[in-house]
Amino acid sequence: MSQMKKIPMRKCVGCQEMKGKKEMIRILKTEQEGIILDATGRKNGRGAYICRSGECLEKAIKNRGVERSLKMSIPQEVYDSLKKEIEKIESE
Repeated sequence: MSQMKKIPMRKCVGCQEMKGKKEMIRILKTEQEGIILDATGRKNGRGAYICRSGECLEKAIKNRGVERSLKMSIPQEVYDSLKKEIEKIESE
């Protein structure tokens, strides 16, 4: 009897859909580095998950999903750098 491995699910702060953790990008708030993208999903800090699309990031900015998840206000420069990072990921 083999057991099915459980896939961890997370909710996107943009589109509000539940997806597998590995399909999403983690936006992380750390004390040392500030707000960064965590590609590995293993760094310490408070995280918010978002789909690998620019549309979901736009929705998250509009509905303030990232700010709510990280429990802080986020400056526009951080959103600009997140947009650039997601554009790189989309082009891969």
